Amino acid sequence: MISRFKGSLLGVAAGDALGVPREGAVSLGEVRDISSRYTDDTAMTIGLAESLVECRGLDEEHLAMRFMCNYEREPWRGYGGGPPRIFHLMRNGAAWEEELDKRLYPGGSFGNGSAMRVAPVGLFYYCAPVEELREAVRLSSCITHSHPLAVEGAALEAYAVALAVNGEEKFLEKLEKFVGEDIFRSKIDKMKELLKSRPGKQEVVRELGHGIEAFNSVPTAIFSFLYCSSFEEALIYAVSLGGDADTIGAMCGAVAGAWWGEESIPSRWKDNLENRGYIEDLAGRLYQLVSRK
Repeated sequence: MISRFKGSLLGVAAGDALGVPREGAVSLGEVRDISSRYTDDTAMTIGLAESLVECRGLDEEHLAMRFMCNYEREPWRGYGGGPPRIFHLMRNGAAWEEELDKRLYPGGSFGNGSAMRVAPVGLFYYCAPVEELREAVRLSSCITHSHPLAVEGAALEAYAVALAVNGEEKFLEKLEKFVGEDIFRSKIDKMKELLKSRPGKQEVVRELGHGIEAFNSVPTAIFSFLYCSSFEEALIYAVSLGGDADTIGAMCGAVAGAWWGEESIPSRWKDNLENRGYIEDLAGRLYQLVSRK
């Protein structure tokens, strides 16, 4: 089990770093090695894991402050436009619980920013009742992404991580029963159809998407895991789809690492992962906390 926890968090970092040079296009050359630092995807995943460990569970205020402080320490991690503006509002007195993204986007942000970082919630609540996991996801998401579609995308990703940790054989069937939003239901239907064939990458992008919206990236990341037979193959496939490649890679890596474990990650990738030791230690502490619950 500890291998699955470490595999998931290291998988986020591996997919993130692997995808950075391949954003925006399909099949940009051969994907083989990690040559980049991780981005905000991994930085915020680390922040969420840190907060869960320090608070022994989800504490929204602590998490909001951790996100803000981690951003201020490393603002160069490639954050999207929304979170830095939210953190600026917070630093200038705005209350984190006010769903500040609604000041920036009508109805809130439905981007994939909360799904990209949610793996630690899936790990922490992997054996909890589904509604407890869903509520924890909602609380962690609404600090920066309060739109129902962002929350649903993050919940789908977290639940996929939880199912992978458990080695759930009825993985796709469970996901299908879990989703509530129609657009995600339709994407899972398309995933099922694509898994029955050998689709080209352009078809996968056309049917599932590869953009920054939660509904155009979370299903793509999960499909990449289901379509492939190893951690390495899944991540190479995910980032080769282009678009928001680092985030799709990070989300695929979270699920694939939780399923196949740390040992499945190629040594040449692990050896080049920035802050590998700290991420492994954080995953170990998260596992120890969960195992004592």
